[in-house]
Amino acid sequence: MIVAVTSKYLIALAARVLKALKPKSGNQLELLEEPDAFVSPSRHIDPTRLAPLRDKLRRGRGTFNLARVREQVYETSLRE
Repeated sequence: MIVAVTSKYLIALAARVLKALKPKSGNQLELLEEPDAFVSPSRHIDPTRLAPLRDKLRRGRGTFNLARVREQVYETSLRE
């Protein structure tokens, strides 16, 4: 896929790329540098896939705020 770069170094991504990445206005996209490419890891979590874990959480240990976790910025070095 080829994208155009404006004089202000902005790029426009194809609609199918944006659908796959599922960004919202104001989100930041992470790009990781690989030897031959830049990749954007998925950060989208489908809350319905977490439902089976509901009974596995220990009561009285506080609550898990998925929205807060998704908004946190993590150092790339911590992923390794």
